[in-house]
Amino acid sequence: MAHPAQHEHQQHTGQEHHGHQGHEGHPGHSGHEGHEGHADHAAHGRHAGHAGHGGHAAGASWRMAALATLHCLTGCAIGEVLGMVLGTAFGLHNGATVVLSVLLAFVFGYALTMRGVLKAGLDVRAAVKVALAADTVSILVMELIDNSVMVTVPGAMDAGLGDLLFWIALAGSLALAFALTVPVNKWMIGRGRGHAVVHAHHQH
Repeated sequence: MAHPAQHEHQQHTGQEHHGHQGHEGHPGHSGHEGHEGHADHAAHGRHAGHAGHGGHAAGASWRMAALATLHCLTGCAIGEVLGMVLGTAFGLHNGATVVLSVLLAFVFGYALTMRGVLKAGLDVRAAVKVALAADTVSILVMELIDNSVMVTVPGAMDAGLGDLLFWIALAGSLALAFALTVPVNKWMIGRGRGHAVVHAHHQH
C-alpha cells in the first residue's frame, strides 16, 4: 500500500506530464509551424519565379534582335525613299530632305508596330505608347547611321532617284545601319525593353 504522500506525488507528476503533452500538441502551435512552412514555400516560389523571369530576359537571341531590327529597317527604308521622292519633287535642299526622311522613317516605323499591337487588341493610345517604347531608340540609331553614310558618300544626296549612285548608297547605308543596330536591339530586348514590349503584348 502506497504512502499518501507518494500517491499525491504520483498524481501531481501525472498531471504535469499530461499538461506537457497537451502543450506540445496544441493546435495553435502546430498551425504556427504550418504557417511558417507555407510562407517559406510561397517565398521560394516567388524567388524561383523571379529567377525564371531574369533567365527569360537574359535569353534574348540574335534571331529575335535581327527580326526586330528588320522591322525597324522596313519603316526606315519606306521613310527614306518617300522622303527623297518628296524632297526631289518639291526641290528641297539636302538638309530639309534629310529631316523629312527622318520624320517619315519614324512615322512608318511606329505605324508598322502599331498595326501589329492593334491587332492584338490594344486601343490606339496604348498602341502609341508601345510603339514609342519599342522603336524610338532603334529607329534613332538606324537613322543616325543611315543618314551619316548618305551625307558622307560624295554625290549621293545630289543624285536623283534615277541614278544608280543613289540606290547603291542607300542600300549600303541601310545594310550598315542594320548590322550596327542589331546588337543594340539584342541588348534592349534582353533587359525587357525595346521590342520585348511588343512581344509581351503578342503573347497575351
